[in-house]
Amino acid sequence: MKLASQPLVAALYLVPLPIGNREDITLRALRVLRDADIIACEDTRTTGQLLAGYGITPQKMMSLHDHNEEERAAGIIEMIQEGKSIALCSDAGTPGISDPGFRVVRAACNAGVTIIPLPGANAALTALIASGVETDAFYFAGFPPHKKGRMTFVKRVVERDCTTILYESPHRITKLIDELAEIAGTKRNAVIARELTKSYEEFLRGTLGELQSVLKTRPPLKGEIVVILQGIQAYHQSEQTEGDFE
Repeated sequence: MKLASQPLVAALYLVPLPIGNREDITLRALRVLRDADIIACEDTRTTGQLLAGYGITPQKMMSLHDHNEEERAAGIIEMIQEGKSIALCSDAGTPGISDPGFRVVRAACNAGVTIIPLPGANAALTALIASGVETDAFYFAGFPPHKKGRMTFVKRVVERDCTTILYESPHRITKLIDELAEIAGTKRNAVIARELTKSYEEFLRGTLGELQSVLKTRPPLKGEIVVILQGIQAYHQSEQTEGDFE
């Protein structure tokens, strides 16, 4: 199928990239990446290699990451106002979701320039829909703090009525499950999803207590990790029912 030839307008395009499997990109995203005047991305080498796999030679690339996003934002807005199309992407997934992008989008909103978001790959929602935990209402909490404020963060997560989605590093996943179990008790349902869409994709489902046992008896987890925690309201409603994931 040929990519559409409709020209891009002067705007900030928010372009999700695959979180693992390279087939998880839309035709629209490929067209925007091919035709954009400039691609702003976390790592030009990483994105450049991905684009090469699709046969795309970008017109121009620039780095945009946590350490330079604030200063880059003004320049990006100025280029859009001059008539340029800018494609903003992170190394993987949807820009602005625990990745750079928010500051540029906010600057674009304040400047009144056009923002065009593209739908696409996202680790949080991918994990949620396959978790088996309630999806009627959910809260995305992102990464817990490493030290200061961590337990306050965990307590707030545990007390939420709705399902909570968290990201965590493989080095701290055991610590997080222990902390959740300490505050919520060991019977709350939770899911650990790792390496989503990749060949080693894995879902660990059960109660927090069961997940604690699993993590103690297997090699340390590797890769990108998403944690889904059942909300307190759903837990209380099903408190008398055991083995929800059996």
